[in-house]
Amino acid sequence: MAYKISDDCIACGTCKDECPMGAISEGEHYVIDPEVCVDCGTCADVCPSGAIAPEA
Repeated sequence: MAYKISDDCIACGTCKDECPMGAISEGEHYVIDPEVCVDCGTCADVCPSGAIAPEA
């Protein structure tokens, strides 16, 4: 199950820098590519706004 970034994203770039797979792309709100995400949770651990959670 991939992680997803909610609208609470502040586009700070912390998650993108920490993703070992390069699954996160920039934009107004960052987006995680579910085809690349390996469900490691690193992005959620470092997100200062709590905007990243496992996709339901």
